[in-house]
Amino acid sequence: MSEGLIGRRLPRLEDPALLTGRGRFVDDIHIPGTLEAAFVRSPHPHARITRVDATAARRHPGVHAVYAYADLAPHLTANLIPADNRHLAFEANSRPPVLPVDEVCFVGEAVAIVVADSRYVAEDALALVEVDYDPVPGVSDCRAALAPGAPLAHLGAADNVVKTFQTAFGDCDAAFAGAPHVATISLKQHRGSAHSIEGRGVLARPDPVEDRLTVWSSTQGSHRVRNTLVELLRLDEDRVRVIVPDVGGAFGAKHIVYPEEVIVALAARLLGRPVKWIEDRREHFLAAVQERDQYWELEVAADRDGRLRGIRGRMIHDQGAYTLLGMNVPLNASLAMPGPYLLPAYQLDVTVVATNRVGVIPVRGAGYPEGVFAMERVMDSLARDLGLDRAEVRRRNLIPPERIPFDLPLKSRDGTVTRYDSGDFPLCQAKALAAADYAGFPARQETARAEGRYRGIGLANAVKITGRGPFETAIVRIGPSGKVTVHTGAMPMGQGTVTSFAQICADVLGLAPEDVTVVAGDTATVSLGIGGFGSRQTVNAGSSLLLAAREVRAKALAVGALVLEAAAEDLELRGGAVWIKGTDRQLPFAEIARALGGGVGYARPKDVSPGLEATGNFMPPDVTYGNACHVVEVEVDVGTGAVQILRYVVVNDSGKLINPMIVEGQIIGGVAHGIGNALFEWMGYDEGGQPLTTNFGEYLLPTAPVVPEIEIHHVVTPSTVNPLGVKGVGEAGVIPAAAAIIAAVENALEPFGVTLAEAPISPGRLVELMAAGRS
Repeated sequence: MSEGLIGRRLPRLEDPALLTGRGRFVDDIHIPGTLEAAFVRSPHPHARITRVDATAARRHPGVHAVYAYADLAPHLTANLIPADNRHLAFEANSRPPVLPVDEVCFVGEAVAIVVADSRYVAEDALALVEVDYDPVPGVSDCRAALAPGAPLAHLGAADNVVKTFQTAFGDCDAAFAGAPHVATISLKQHRGSAHSIEGRGVLARPDPVEDRLTVWSSTQGSHRVRNTLVELLRLDEDRVRVIVPDVGGAFGAKHIVYPEEVIVALAARLLGRPVKWIEDRREHFLAAVQERDQYWELEVAADRDGRLRGIRGRMIHDQGAYTLLGMNVPLNASLAMPGPYLLPAYQLDVTVVATNRVGVIPVRGAGYPEGVFAMERVMDSLARDLGLDRAEVRRRNLIPPERIPFDLPLKSRDGTVTRYDSGDFPLCQAKALAAADYAGFPARQETARAEGRYRGIGLANAVKITGRGPFETAIVRIGPSGKVTVHTGAMPMGQGTVTSFAQICADVLGLAPEDVTVVAGDTATVSLGIGGFGSRQTVNAGSSLLLAAREVRAKALAVGALVLEAAAEDLELRGGAVWIKGTDRQLPFAEIARALGGGVGYARPKDVSPGLEATGNFMPPDVTYGNACHVVEVEVDVGTGAVQILRYVVVNDSGKLINPMIVEGQIIGGVAHGIGNALFEWMGYDEGGQPLTTNFGEYLLPTAPVVPEIEIHHVVTPSTVNPLGVKGVGEAGVIPAAAAIIAAVENALEPFGVTLAEAPISPGRLVELMAAGRS
């Protein structure tokens, strides 16, 4: 593969349209005759439904239909959203219904849909739908849900335990026996939401002439949506087309198929009219998925020099009302804890608990920020207790480069052995410390304290699984027009996917990236697709694209050699044609496409298959792991508890970089998300399950004044398990961010005896902890 385009900081092809208001999101699609929908949602955390009467709402001018469970049930094959993993067994009440039959289990759960001429009319009619609820006790705190006699999150359930499991290796009993240092640590990591700029949205258009259904959805997986509609609505795959237009961010919250997508599609079929629903911000607070609460109780054994002997403990995970994506978050968190460190023994007992809150699935990081937070808090605790430097404790425990590839005796969620295929963890930490002038910080801290200012520095290391398979299809097609098009099931959501894929294809075919059209997320153009999540798309779809483009290149050279009567090694691809090197003789792609398309009178090699196109389905033999080290310097106003981030240094290893500018944009976005996790984003509920933060005046996001310039350095150790040598980067920035920031704040407040064991941490909480430390 030529190095001409790979590794270059090329401008994003997506940006001109987005920056000039020409982006095309779901709500920008206007089809004549479209009706708009709104949902009746439960105001109760837990209640029986005794009656739904939509008579008055149906009579309201402009209302076309009101559907509750009884109205839609005859048209559904089942009232449960299909499970993500059919091999994981759960009680039926733990799975999300399309519409609840007789019980609601969280505030915001959809009970009925109103379809009207406009959203305004639909919203007015919501108040006319009479729902009789019989409130029953709910449970909000996952710890309280485990207490004897606790209210049940689901009526008829035996208890609130969804699942228990253990993640373990080594001999913890031996590790702790006679250990020179043993300590306990309690941690809390609170709920947060995704809050992409664009919320969820779906538009469904039936075609009664062809008996087809076209759905536009702001989703992370068009094929997942299609397959769900096929299953629940008794449709054939070729009768359902799902298209993903521009997506204004997702961060995990659009990874699942929601009941609203199914209900809107079914409503459109029943009414024979297009139906659109666009999530408003309050709905996102109430009904879009969130990530965590988690409570960790850990015990660590170490030698006096800070080298780990073993870690054991328990984690309680709040799953919310429904199990939406298996055990992904708690399992990933438990698998993430060892990270880049040599840990001889490990045992974590995990209890996954149902509560009357909205369900939990991965939000940017998928449990890895939680596992990293726990391990990095352990590292800081060891350093404090043993009187050692925090960076030195980490260095002593990091897996050395000579032991890479390194096998952890843990199996990933896919059942594969956890193998770090590449990376140099000590180098990343050393480079980050040097860039942040870690050695010079004590002098800076002393100077600040002499002036009454409190500075702190923190660091955190992380490893993140990326590139989950099993595959992602990519098709490279050149037609008689000579234009090059890439079709893929991968999902652009703002990551620069179109640009990166265009660079890969153009590099192989001798084109400029702008000469490649990338069509992603349209089930009509590519029959198979997995979607965008888990930092997987460049590894999977990018590698498939590379292989497909190479096959198309080989076809073009074969035809060119025949027609131009030249040896293949004397040919080159350039500017949409095959050229004889050093001459003006060339054969355009359009002519080659006509020849391979069966055009009469065209010469074509007999051993070349029809069509100037190829399909790639790269199946990675294993996942690949990226890693990073973050160093953060902060200053805390001890009067108000306000935290100012003075400097933020990232050293990141994502393997080979297709476009460094896009990689750095992803890292910066991840860090900003991590700042929110550490200092701002608190999704509060009261003890009964009523949400307390339902707008941006109550739920704070990091804004431009609080996000500093992020200084990024790269370490490049190419992955050994894919032909591009890449590792995923979409989640890289968020994984160690909260751990590093919390460590820095704790270091700043060391004179007050403050120890931090939670995230996020608010100014008020810091003032409270400082006051407690003074007393």
